[in-house]
Amino acid sequence: MEFKHTTALDKILCLKNRVKIIQGGSSAGKTIAILLILMDIAQTQKGLLLSVVSETMPHLKRGAIRDFLNIMEFHKYFKEDRWNRSDFIYTFETGSKIEFFSADSSDKVRGPRRDILFINECNNISYETYTQLAVRTKIDIYLDYNPVAEFWAITDLKGKENHDFTILTYLDNEGLPETIVKEIESRRESKNFWKVYGLGELGDMEGKIYKDWDIIDDIPHEARLERYGLDFGYSNDPTAIVAIYYYNGGYILDEITHKKGLSNKQIADILNNQENSVLVVADSAEPKSIDEIKDYGINILGAKKGPGSVNQGIQYVQAQQISVTKRSTNIIKAYRNYLWKTDKEGKIINEPDHYLSDQMDSVRYGMDDLRPNEDGEDEDFNLYSDYS
Repeated sequence: MEFKHTTALDKILCLKNRVKIIQGGSSAGKTIAILLILMDIAQTQKGLLLSVVSETMPHLKRGAIRDFLNIMEFHKYFKEDRWNRSDFIYTFETGSKIEFFSADSSDKVRGPRRDILFINECNNISYETYTQLAVRTKIDIYLDYNPVAEFWAITDLKGKENHDFTILTYLDNEGLPETIVKEIESRRESKNFWKVYGLGELGDMEGKIYKDWDIIDDIPHEARLERYGLDFGYSNDPTAIVAIYYYNGGYILDEITHKKGLSNKQIADILNNQENSVLVVADSAEPKSIDEIKDYGINILGAKKGPGSVNQGIQYVQAQQISVTKRSTNIIKAYRNYLWKTDKEGKIINEPDHYLSDQMDSVRYGMDDLRPNEDGEDEDFNLYSDYS
């Protein structure tokens, strides 16, 4: 991966006030640019502490921490003995440090002071958490987010004295592959998507498909694994696998895989490392893949499809009490951004947008197989007759 000097970086460098609010669309290069600025500060100024914060450690590990390490290695800055892998702190030759911690760590949020703060995807943390972090920050604060809906950075901070604000879009990120540019621009006709992810402007989430899911730390010991959902991908889209547990009248989703380029053998290997007696429900549009995976010993079948099956499946998922493990970062991102399509006037079309649909499709395949049949019984009731 190449890290180019971008317009996004220049625009952020122009922000001179203490609080820098960076609103942006999809792939605008916000996180990379801010990390580059923090690294430059840490390499040139002595004895500073810079904190990078996000809602959970899984989110940080798959996002800002991964980006930080990639940038450091690309520029040949990285030295293993300076990276504390247990505390996620990098110490530079200047004595300055960049630390990474999650907003759900109360001892860190209310802990020692720092010089510079960066809250990545700040719309996913509370205003109270922001306040606790801000009052313990001496110099500068960077906030970035996708403007999917109004929240505290817009209602309480934007426009205040000593607060800068800028909007970035994918066009400000010259390092973006052409394939992603085309993917974003192909959705111009969907008004709300284009407004938020194309133009980086504040949207309204009336078109959000799922609501009121809970994020939990882990799967309770008493929860019972019921299904795996599988949505196939390869070069353009990732293969998505989700585990679905039943617990206390609701369902828990746990991300198993979200990765491009997986062969059927690799998918089977992943599933064979799980509880492989549990049924896998996959996209029935790929019967050859299902047959091949079955040959590797996986208990798998295709999802039932037909007229209206997508919306029926969505309605069933909507009706359930759903929780998601906090390590399931791609499911959480998809949940927050899974939208109904809209026309040029912004009118909702009764069809889900394909953007970030991979994990949501895998959830729907697995959940729909648990839907009671017309007689009111689970279709596989004899297999799970001890269900209470």
